[in-house]
Formats: sequence, C-alpha cells, structure tokens
Amino acid sequence: MEINRNQYFMIGVVLLALGIQFRLVDSVTLTQEASQFISKQFNSKKAEPSDVPTAFVAAAEDSNIISAKKTIKPPQWLGWALISMGAVLVLHSLAMPKPG
Repeated sequence: MEINRNQYFMIGVVLLALGIQFRLVDSVTLTQEASQFISKQFNSKKAEPSDVPTAFVAAAEDSNIISAKKTIKPPQWLGWALISMGAVLVLHSLAMPKPG
C-alpha cells in the first residue's frame, strides 16, 4: 500500500500536535490503578517478603495500598523531536503531487 499526500499530511499533523502537547506538559500523575498496572508490567522481579520492611507491609495491609501514585516526566527533547518530524511530514505532503 502506498501512502498518499493526504495520509502524510494527517500523520504530520498528529505528530505536530503530540509534540506541542509534550512541550506544554511537565509531568503526568497516574491514578492508583494505572500505577499498579505499570508496576506489574515493568517489574519482572517480585519483591521477596524479606526484602520489604515489616513497617511497610503492616501499613500496606492496613490501608490496602500497595504502591503510590507514579509521576511520569517526559524528557524535553521528546516534544521537540515530535514537532520536528511532524513539520517535515506536513511540508513533504505539501510538496507531493495531488492524488488522482
């Protein structure tokens, strides 16, 4: 399947919008459920009962909270990279011949 002018333009606009969003947002705080899901997916090594302090285990059992809310801070270069790729794709789509 060949990508035409309109598809290049749309991909460029989406990347441009994502890049602007990454530049405007400093950090994102996940909900409790999302934080637990991320912890389960990326932590392949399970903590042994002897590795966790007993005070933490008692506090976690009392409140039923295993992990705290996580904060994601995207790097500054990511926004600039997405803006650059989006701008190049938009300009490339304008230079292409019209479909049909």
